Amino acid sequence: MEARIGRGAAAWAGIAAAIAGAGAGEILAALVAPRSSPFAAIGSALIDAAPTWAKDVAIAVFGTNDKLALLVLIAIMLLAVAVAAGLVQRARPPWGAVGAGILGFVGAAAAITRADADALAALPSVLAGVIGSVGVWIFVRPTTADPAAAVTPSAGATAALSRRGFVLGSVGAAVIGAGAVAWAATGRTASASVRAIRDGLRLPTAARIANVPAGADLGIDGLAPYLTPNRDFYRIDTALIVPEIDPADWSLRIHGLVDRELTLTWDDLLALPLEESVTTLACVSNPVGGDLVGTARWLGYPIHHLLTDAGVQGSADMVLSRSHDGFTAGTPLEALTDGRNAILAVGMNGDPLPIQHGFPVRMVVPGLYGYASATKWVVDLEVTRFDQARAYWTDRGWSARGPIKLQSRIDVPRSTDIAAGETIVAGIAWQPHTGIAGVEVRVDEGTWQRAELARATSDDTWVQWSLPIDIPSGAHTLTCRALSRRGQTQSATQLPPAPDGAQGWHSVGVTAA
Repeated sequence: MEARIGRGAAAWAGIAAAIAGAGAGEILAALVAPRSSPFAAIGSALIDAAPTWAKDVAIAVFGTNDKLALLVLIAIMLLAVAVAAGLVQRARPPWGAVGAGILGFVGAAAAITRADADALAALPSVLAGVIGSVGVWIFVRPTTADPAAAVTPSAGATAALSRRGFVLGSVGAAVIGAGAVAWAATGRTASASVRAIRDGLRLPTAARIANVPAGADLGIDGLAPYLTPNRDFYRIDTALIVPEIDPADWSLRIHGLVDRELTLTWDDLLALPLEESVTTLACVSNPVGGDLVGTARWLGYPIHHLLTDAGVQGSADMVLSRSHDGFTAGTPLEALTDGRNAILAVGMNGDPLPIQHGFPVRMVVPGLYGYASATKWVVDLEVTRFDQARAYWTDRGWSARGPIKLQSRIDVPRSTDIAAGETIVAGIAWQPHTGIAGVEVRVDEGTWQRAELARATSDDTWVQWSLPIDIPSGAHTLTCRALSRRGQTQSATQLPPAPDGAQGWHSVGVTAA
C-alpha cells in the first residue's frame, strides 16, 4: 500500500530540492554567465522594484551591508517557497513541483531583462527551476509501505523516508556547496584577472596637481580624516555583483543632442591631459549625522572638454550617463559645463579606481548627490533633456537635479560619557561647490559659539572644524549647524532623505561627570 510522507518530511524535501536546484544554477552561472546567477538575477530585480521607502530603510538599518542583507532575505524567501512547494506537492500533486519550476523561470525572466544580459543569461535560473521541480516531484511522493503494517506509516516506511531525506539533504548540500565554491572560484579568477590588470596599471602623471593645504586635517582622534582612505569610502549603488571590466574592452559613447557623436577608448582617455581634483561625494540616502559621505583626491579628464568636442546643441539641458550594468543618472548640463571639476575619473587617492568604486572609469561631479552624477563603470553619455529622458532614481520618485544640501556633523566626542569641563567638540561640514563659511555649536539651548575651521583644498570639499567648549556636569545635548559661503544657515527643519536629501541639525547626547 502507499502512504503519504509526513508534513515535516515534505517540507524538508522541498528545501533540499530547492538547495539542489540553486546549487546547480550557481555552478552553471559560474561557468557560463557569472552575472546571471539565480540569486543575483532575483536580487537585482528586487533592487530595481524596491520603492523609495524600502531603499531608505535598508540603508538606514544595514548601511553599506544592504546587499548582503538582501541576499540573506532572498535565501529566506527561497526556503519559505521551498517549504510551501513541498507541502503543496504532498497535498495536491503536481502543483508543488509546478510552483518550484515557475520560481526558476521567474529568475530567468529577471536575468534576461538586465541591461548587461547575454545570450546565456536565462540558463542558470532555468536549470535551477528544472532541478528544483524534478526534486520536489521525486522526493515528495507516496512511499510503498508494508501491507501488514497499521494504517499509519510503518516503521519501515519511516526509515525509508529518513534514508531518502538524508540522501537528498546530503546531495543538495553537496551541490550547493560545490555551486558556491565554483561560483566563488570563478569570481576570484575573473576578479584576479581584472585586479591584476588594475594593480599593474601606472596612471599618467597629472597635468594639474591638487595639493592638500597644510592644516586641512586637524589630526583630532575620532575626527574623520580630510581624505577618506579608499577602503573606508562609502559604497552605495545598485550593483549586486560588481562589474569587472578589462580596460581594453572599455569605451565611452557620447551621443544624443550633439553635432558629432564621439567614442572614447581607454587608451584615448589616458592620452589626454588628466587633472587632479579633491572632491567630496555624498549619497542622497545619508541621514543627518550619517557617514555616507567621503572626500578623495581624484584623477581624471574634464567632461566639459569632451562635450565641447561633441558640440552640444542649444536645446539640451541634461546628460544621461549609463553604467555598464544599466544604471542611469541624469546630470544637469550646467553642472558639467560651468567650470567645476566634473571629470571622468580613472584614479582615486593616487591609485587606479578600486573595482567596487567604478574601475576603470567613473564620473565625479562636485555639488550633486551621487544618484544624479557619480555613475560608476560609466560607458555612455547621452546629451538630452529632462523632459525627454528619466534616470534610474528619478524614475522612482527622487528629485531630478540632486544638489547637495548644507550639512554638518559632530564626530568628537565619540563617547557619551565625558569629563566635565573643557572638551573639544569637532566634526565636519560640507556643501560641495558652494563651500563652508563657518560652523556654530551650542550646548543644550545655550548661545551658539563659532568653531574654528580647518583649511580646505577648495569649496568642493568638506571642511573639518573644532571648538573647545566648557560643559558642566550632567546630561547635555551638543548641536552643530553650518553656514555656507552663499550666506545660508543650515536649516533646523528635520526632513528625511527622500526625495532630495536629508535636512536638519545634528545633535549628540553626552553625560559629563
